[in-house]
Amino acid sequence: MRAAIEIEGLTKVYKEVRALDGLDLLVPEGSVFGFLGPNGAGKTTALRILTGMARPTSGGARVFGHNVVNASKDVRALVGFLPDVPGYYSWMTAEEFLRFAGRLFGVTGKTLDDRVKSLLDMAGLAGVKQRVGGFSRGMRQRLGVAQALVNAPKLLMLDEPTSALDPMGRKDVLEMIAALKGRTTVFFSTDILTDVERVCDTVAILDHGRIVRQASIQELKREGHALRVLVEVIERAEELEPLLAARPWAMECQRDGQVVRCVVSDIEAARQDIPAIVAAENMAIVRMLDEEPTLEDVFVQLIGGGA
Repeated sequence: MRAAIEIEGLTKVYKEVRALDGLDLLVPEGSVFGFLGPNGAGKTTALRILTGMARPTSGGARVFGHNVVNASKDVRALVGFLPDVPGYYSWMTAEEFLRFAGRLFGVTGKTLDDRVKSLLDMAGLAGVKQRVGGFSRGMRQRLGVAQALVNAPKLLMLDEPTSALDPMGRKDVLEMIAALKGRTTVFFSTDILTDVERVCDTVAILDHGRIVRQASIQELKREGHALRVLVEVIERAEELEPLLAARPWAMECQRDGQVVRCVVSDIEAARQDIPAIVAAENMAIVRMLDEEPTLEDVFVQLIGGGA
């Protein structure tokens, strides 16, 4: 399959800080690709280099075969980009803003008319006459995604598109992203793992400027050594949680009422130890079962809890 993005040995150094450290990455064309990592992992730096807003210290990156440094004009024609904090002219309406953005890309006439109408419908902003300055954060983000699509890009890059949104705002933006599957390549950075699980088919996990793992979500779950064990007791779960968390196989334990969930590195050891611990403490088990690892479980395993 043709690559939308190819990155080889990409390094970016700011004074004494290595924001990217020999980054290697391949993004298949047509994928909805999640770029995951804790804060400070280098996600925004990578996006800035890919969009021509920053230059690498060493290494290279190509977008549909175009070098992002030497052919930045060609790259910009193929890319739509939404930064983490997009800027708007607050006195414009959504339609005026999209028309303005379209003309900057040389889109005019009926093509612009049709595209603006389609994008306003997609963003749920058709018929909205309110000025952008009065928009909610969710409305602004949906308009931002629409603006990033106004030049009909082959690659849409989004930096933290759902950060600081309420649940309904996140839902609306994610539905816009999901609707693009099969129509354009989407590459978005985030540290919200549930968003990635919902819309992405492939992910890369970044930590300290390097790719820790790249695979489909299902592959990550199958390959992850961590499993989650659920234990429900009749009472005293608050006492059980620290006892389980202290075991060598416990990677992370959380309590919700009388239920304790533990991410474990050795499922067989956990299955043997938990009933013995519960019996020794004179507790009564309601149920104990294994759960499929979530993307969060795998992320914690690979990053070590640094999110």
